Amino acid sequence: MTRYRALADELAHSIRTGVFRPGERLPSVRQTCAARRLSPATVFQAYYLLEEQGLVESRPRSGYYVASHPPARLPEPETPSRPDGDSRTLDVSALVFEVQQSAMYRDLVPFGSAFPSPLLFPLPRLGRALAASAVELDPWCTVDDLTPGHAGLRRQISQRYLVDGIAVAADEIVITNGALEALNLSIAAVTRPGDAVLVESPCFYAALQTLERNGLRAVEVPTHPRDGVDLDALETAIKRHAPRACWLMPTFQNPLGATMPEPAKRALVELLAVHDIALIEDDVYAELHFGRERSLPAKAFDRDGRVLHCSSFSKCLAPGYRIGWVAAGRHRQAIARLKLTGTLNTNVPAQLAIARYLERGGYERHLRRLRAALATQQAQYLDAIARHFPEGVRVTRPQGGYFLWLELPPGSDALRLHRQALEHGISLAPGPIFSARREFGTGLRLNVGHPLDERADAALRTLGVLVARA
Repeated sequence: MTRYRALADELAHSIRTGVFRPGERLPSVRQTCAARRLSPATVFQAYYLLEEQGLVESRPRSGYYVASHPPARLPEPETPSRPDGDSRTLDVSALVFEVQQSAMYRDLVPFGSAFPSPLLFPLPRLGRALAASAVELDPWCTVDDLTPGHAGLRRQISQRYLVDGIAVAADEIVITNGALEALNLSIAAVTRPGDAVLVESPCFYAALQTLERNGLRAVEVPTHPRDGVDLDALETAIKRHAPRACWLMPTFQNPLGATMPEPAKRALVELLAVHDIALIEDDVYAELHFGRERSLPAKAFDRDGRVLHCSSFSKCLAPGYRIGWVAAGRHRQAIARLKLTGTLNTNVPAQLAIARYLERGGYERHLRRLRAALATQQAQYLDAIARHFPEGVRVTRPQGGYFLWLELPPGSDALRLHRQALEHGISLAPGPIFSARREFGTGLRLNVGHPLDERADAALRTLGVLVARA
């Protein structure tokens, strides 16, 4: 655990147990630094985290105080998953399709949706950029960058990597139809049917579907709900199964929301380099961090192009435009060949529109508003869950993204709850869709990317009743 998180957890415990009462002033940053021999940056990060959790509030030129009305709180999950460590062929698509199909209707409360509210995005401005790009379209641009994608957009993405101190040349980037195509191309480039691939447990269901479709074997690795995949268990799995690739989400993992500490990301990349294993890094939520700085991706520690870093604009800027990319490193040529023989190209006007938007500024301002909205919504949902759900429920507190992972009381059946909730007009994402063995029968992923209005609050109250009856 990082020093700032340890400090934040200790202060949060003191607030909840009454050592610090609502309205009381916390020790100053200077006092805390001197007493604990910590840097000001570490203390500020801890206070920022407590502020995002709604436990403290900042008063200009006065310091930090315990919030007048701290949010209610349920305990967090603390136990890593325990998969059996075997490799297995997959049969998950039918169940995933059944569950996800139910989340596609607007009249349902979208707790099971994979997408945040589309009203959070600057779609009118993007639309104007799209219209202008279409009018000014150079006919030859539909040919010049046929497979790798629009040069201007790749250059903009390369510049965003550079902001984080990561050197990714524009020529290393291939534009794709969303992050999912980037991930599919990446797994196809580094594996062959029958190969083993290491994944988290629980795991993003689309990763399991991709492995199933490509005739690959999944090896699920123990994963902590806050700190991500267990590196010791990962090394054991490498020695036992000789995998060709790892498919991981080190930052705001779906469904847990876990983020690996940066030293662990570095160690992950070094471990895979020793064993010559490719890392497919799914990083679609990284821009949605609640803190002052984003957590560096594993790609930041890549020294030989072994990490295929996949992301998109779908979750942070332009839902529906289906513009993603892969920074493919040493695998760039293989990715380009697969793209050429598959979908050939990515929507040119959409690429031009996003490039135009990025070039003209305003993206960071949009991201700040989006992050603030998601952080506020998460706090509101956590408070509502604490009010409406029975004792025995645990819920994660990710520092970014828009998913919460709930562990329901023993004896609960998330699939049955999903079907009961549909009868009340509520969609859910039950735990078994995130497992090769349909584990996590008491797990539930909850989308908090939509505002907590009266309808959503009533839906949480209904779910709390259904859980209590189980």
